Amino acid sequence: MTTHVAVWWQDVVVPAELAEVADQVDYQRVVMNPGATWDYFPAHYDPEYARRQGHPTIFVNTMHVAGFVDRIATDWAGPYSRVVRRKIRLVGSIYAGDTMVGRARVVAKRQDDAGRLLVDLEITVYNQRNELCCPAEVTLQLSG
Repeated sequence: MTTHVAVWWQDVVVPAELAEVADQVDYQRVVMNPGATWDYFPAHYDPEYARRQGHPTIFVNTMHVAGFVDRIATDWAGPYSRVVRRKIRLVGSIYAGDTMVGRARVVAKRQDDAGRLLVDLEITVYNQRNELCCPAEVTLQLSG
């Protein structure tokens, strides 16, 4: 069992590199996510359809990538963090059998007008071939 330690806003150093996160994506996981989210686009579960569209096989959906981005941020920040903003751009695909590799860095921290303690992260998701698949920006609210 993994124990997550909270990162406190006052202890956050800017800039800072976060540990790389890797996640193997097998065929079953590619199919399970769109099934759970009712995203029935055929390229997420039908390899023949995906090939007819120019892909080597099925690929993860947007929510799968967004969840991975959030996981990178909140696994680092701990159980008292909350994602308050996420911006992602899909520029490549993660296929069944690929490994998602997430790299992140802290780029800013601030207190907003409402008094929330915020930390901005830049996160990039690559595949195992080091091809960029998703640049992302995440803002977390942390405890003081």
